[in-house]
Amino acid sequence: MNEKCVRLVPVGLEELSAFKTKLQQTFTDALVEQFGPSQSEPIPSDEDISESFNAKGAVINHIFFGEEKVGGVVLNINTETQYNSLDQFFIYPGSHNNGLGLAAWKAIEAAYPKTKVWTTVTPYFEKRNINFYVNKCGFFIVEFFNKYHQENDAQTGNVDIDDAGLSEADFFKFQKIMKL
Repeated sequence: MNEKCVRLVPVGLEELSAFKTKLQQTFTDALVEQFGPSQSEPIPSDEDISESFNAKGAVINHIFFGEEKVGGVVLNINTETQYNSLDQFFIYPGSHNNGLGLAAWKAIEAAYPKTKVWTTVTPYFEKRNINFYVNKCGFFIVEFFNKYHQENDAQTGNVDIDDAGLSEADFFKFQKIMKL
């Protein structure tokens, strides 16, 4: 795959609603694929998306392959510390398994060469994401948020646990050290 064909293009204000819809549709499709059609609320929640869109340092981009829009990314760039986070990252299901996620990640790294550390999170059941971050992108799992570890983290939000002790918000936190 020619990585030069993958581009990050800023999302305009007028595109935010459609971007949010595609983001939620992509994440919800993955959840339905894993657990069946039992989800009533969009994933991620409107509140979580709003927080990531409005965070200080938020950068919201479409991911293009050639002239085709194939996904999106929401980053949080801290220009002072260069400890940056990958808040939302998605490739449309029809574009999976073509190397576009890795090419997009390499484009993100190239766009922010001063980054010291990248962090991100993903739900425990997202085996595709876990494989991608660890085996393709070089991240390490550094924390597991669940009912036994409920410390609040800006990337995971609040953890809601039902009466059976199950949480839809069990997340792995990943870190990639670029330079110290």
